[in-house]
Amino acid sequence: MKVFQSEKIRNVGLVSHGGAGKTSLAEALLYNVEMTDRLGKVDEGNTVLDYLPEETKRNMTIFLAMAPIEWKDCKINLIDTPGYADFSGEIQCVLRAVDALIFNVCAVSGVEIRTEMIWEEADRYNMPRLVYINKMDRENADFYRTLADLRHKFTKKRLVPLQFPIGSGEDFDGIVDLLTMRAIKWDRPSHSWKELDIPVEYQESIKKHHLELVEAAAEGDDELLMRYLEGEDLSTEDLLEGLRKASKKGEVVPILCGSATHNIATTPLLNKIVDYFPSPVQSAKTTSVENGLSTDDFAGIVFKTISDNFIGKISFIRIVSGTLKKDMSIYNSDKEVDEKVQHIYTALGKDLQEINEARAGDIVCLTKLASTVTGDTLCTKDNPISLQGISFPSPNYAKAIQPKSKDDEDKLGSAFEKLLEEDPSLAIIRNKETHETTVNGMGNMHIDVMVSRLERKFGVEVVLSDPIIPYRETITQSVQKVEGKHKKQSGGHGQYGHVYIDLEPLFNGDFEFEESIFGGSVPKNYIPAVEKGVRDAMVNGVLAGYPMTRLKVTLTDGSYHSVDSSEMAFKMAGSLAIRAAVAKASPVLLEPIVKVDVTVPETYMGDIMGDINTKRGKILGMEAIGKKQVISALAPLSEMSKYAIDLKSLTQGKGSFTMEFNSYDIVPSNLVPKIIEAKKQLDEEKSNH
Repeated sequence: MKVFQSEKIRNVGLVSHGGAGKTSLAEALLYNVEMTDRLGKVDEGNTVLDYLPEETKRNMTIFLAMAPIEWKDCKINLIDTPGYADFSGEIQCVLRAVDALIFNVCAVSGVEIRTEMIWEEADRYNMPRLVYINKMDRENADFYRTLADLRHKFTKKRLVPLQFPIGSGEDFDGIVDLLTMRAIKWDRPSHSWKELDIPVEYQESIKKHHLELVEAAAEGDDELLMRYLEGEDLSTEDLLEGLRKASKKGEVVPILCGSATHNIATTPLLNKIVDYFPSPVQSAKTTSVENGLSTDDFAGIVFKTISDNFIGKISFIRIVSGTLKKDMSIYNSDKEVDEKVQHIYTALGKDLQEINEARAGDIVCLTKLASTVTGDTLCTKDNPISLQGISFPSPNYAKAIQPKSKDDEDKLGSAFEKLLEEDPSLAIIRNKETHETTVNGMGNMHIDVMVSRLERKFGVEVVLSDPIIPYRETITQSVQKVEGKHKKQSGGHGQYGHVYIDLEPLFNGDFEFEESIFGGSVPKNYIPAVEKGVRDAMVNGVLAGYPMTRLKVTLTDGSYHSVDSSEMAFKMAGSLAIRAAVAKASPVLLEPIVKVDVTVPETYMGDIMGDINTKRGKILGMEAIGKKQVISALAPLSEMSKYAIDLKSLTQGKGSFTMEFNSYDIVPSNLVPKIIEAKKQLDEEKSNH
């Protein structure tokens, strides 16, 4: 592939709700420009862009995939994306890399949840976009209904059809170009397009939509608007120029239609990408002056990393400024290390094609960058710069993970490292209290795909389970002068340690130890051993074996033997005393309480608050942010461990949440027996293994 100037590049993300036909549309475009010799089918598992086994097995896109398309002397870097919320981290990568978005909307289903969510993300960046109403050939396809749905849900933008369908369902076979007012029909027997007169039954609707288009084009340019208001007829070239300006500024959203699976009216989309989307030069993401950066200074952002078993690490780079050349030395300003550009590639799905250089605005792949990860800035060492990174969603769905065998355990660490490089929306957390490793993701499908990749790519088999809730134990009453005596005689020197302690609840802190010994009843040199014995015993509580906390212990009295006493003996005495004291001080279980902030559309507020109440939660307050409400609450972790799935079900995927540890609180008495029994079973399972 030749080197393209920045003005001749278009960086485009293809987005939608899952199942709307994004990948099929990309496959049609690749076929039309003869980059493939067949029209790939998602349900047959033979597409260029869904090439991973996890994708072909599930008939869905999981990771972003590139397709560089040459059209009208331009290079279109088209990026296909996942349509399911569990893989929303990939969308954040794409939003950092592209300058415009194509929203693929099903003509049967209309605007679905993920489409709405990604549209809101695009609004944050004021990103130019167009809509392709797909599946016009399906039963119950309805262009009018879909258009009305788009306008109802996306009121901030002016949505303007550039095409009008001829027929729908089985009768869909053509379009009317509302700019040129030409009608073309797909002749299925001859597999060719034929121009025809606009059918009479469509003429009134087409005139109405053409007038909308003229008004939108005129408002896109001040000079055109004046001429239009003065009654002058605007030429096709005038209208095209006005629409270009309005679309590139994000003020107008053009709407096209067609069928990807039958490849009807897909090629015109390429023309619209070139005409209506900004080049990198016109985009805020490619700048010639930022923190002292000049047009000659190379800088780029790594927006995606892939680990390939044969090639190694592949880094996807959006070049922000300057030129990237083969064998060039570059600098990672985030890691403060040098990197070497050994090869530069363009990617078509899994296939890489080597090139010698790439200009500002282009998207390319570099291999074998030793220290570089997703989100890092690459630049020249003489002119270091730090570009805005990528903000990934918080992974709030956790599963405990453990290797099946010792061999799996040896390989798991390096496998985790590579998976996290590929997908920063995953997190691997080691819980020091429960001694568990948990994998945190966006949902159960996200975790399932990770497990599949562990086995396929790294030969590591694992077992998943629900994470252990880190309960604790404490007391609710004070007790005085509780004895702990360790006395043992077995010939020769014996063992003798004897103490009395007072125990009381501690309301600020986890543990305090004091001593009020008079007269040397416990020698000073043995007092630290008593405290050590108390601390060791607190690791396993008297109710269910959970760690004890919020205790204040005072060593008040005791006795010793001049020969048989030792540090070990007094350590044992301290352990016996604290366990006896806790049993008398009305011990209780404590459960972790988390602070949860749930962001949802206002219509779901009642459902969310009701659900939190059923989870023994306490609503703290609500705050309006735009059209959404943020509900703050406190709730037990045990009730919220699967909230990522619950919230998705309650809000049809429109809700999001953050969760962080807040405090510990007493477990209701009716739940204690169940928790104690579960802990007993868990301990038995561990001992059997």
